[in-house]
Amino acid sequence: MPLADADAQRSWLTTRLQPYRIEAVNQAEQPLLTGYYEPVLDASRVPRGEFVIPLHSPPAALRPRTTWYSRKEMDLNAQARLALRGREIAYVAHAADLLTLQIQGSGRLLIQEGNGERRMVRLAYAGTNNQPYRSVGRWLLNRGELRDASWPSIRSWMERNPGRVQEMMWSNPRVVFFREEVLSEDPSLGPVGAQGVPLTAGRSIAVDPGSMPYGTPVWLVSSGRYVQLSKLVLAQDTGSAIRGGVRADYFTGTGAAAGELAGRLKQPLQMWALWPR
Repeated sequence: MPLADADAQRSWLTTRLQPYRIEAVNQAEQPLLTGYYEPVLDASRVPRGEFVIPLHSPPAALRPRTTWYSRKEMDLNAQARLALRGREIAYVAHAADLLTLQIQGSGRLLIQEGNGERRMVRLAYAGTNNQPYRSVGRWLLNRGELRDASWPSIRSWMERNPGRVQEMMWSNPRVVFFREEVLSEDPSLGPVGAQGVPLTAGRSIAVDPGSMPYGTPVWLVSSGRYVQLSKLVLAQDTGSAIRGGVRADYFTGTGAAAGELAGRLKQPLQMWALWPR
């Protein structure tokens, strides 16, 4: 299909595939489209100046499907801190940067090495501490701190309330661990999703794999304040907050502009799975 022209591709799809409307089994489930992206952040290989917040690879004691220390315990518990010693990949300057990477699950770092050299690397998702995910946006809404839990609003709150940032961070016990990867030769390719292939901006979505198999072509329709979508996408990733049949996270791309859209995207959704006739 990459060798065919657009008309040939459309003909192939319409001849062989049949659209099926996806509907929620649970009527209380709200169809929802959100967005995610690959952030690009400054970092340092060693702690220096304002770069003191570590990004960790998985600790040796971590076991699949076994609950490990919570975020708060990782900050305060001596045994947890000992288990993380030597697992530091790099250091970022702000808690908002750490939160961004942990929510998005991956990112690019413009990293300064110990010898002063600067280079771009990718951090990929490498697991979690298997604690439950709790939305910091919901935590802020429940306490009347915000009326709008978009990422720009959360970041602004963090800047205004530096003394309460740790309390907010501890409200979500889940921590994401990373592994460092070399960037591919094609800078347009996104991180590798749960399906095992690189994500494509504007064409990849994260879904609940219990509701939709990876690789499913999906016709996605969503209309909201920031974007109007009616297009073909592929189910290629997942996320801890993506649950239910009519639920998708739209990969907006890499960098600040993609992050601005992803941080504000929260709107109604319709989906059709394209299955063989």
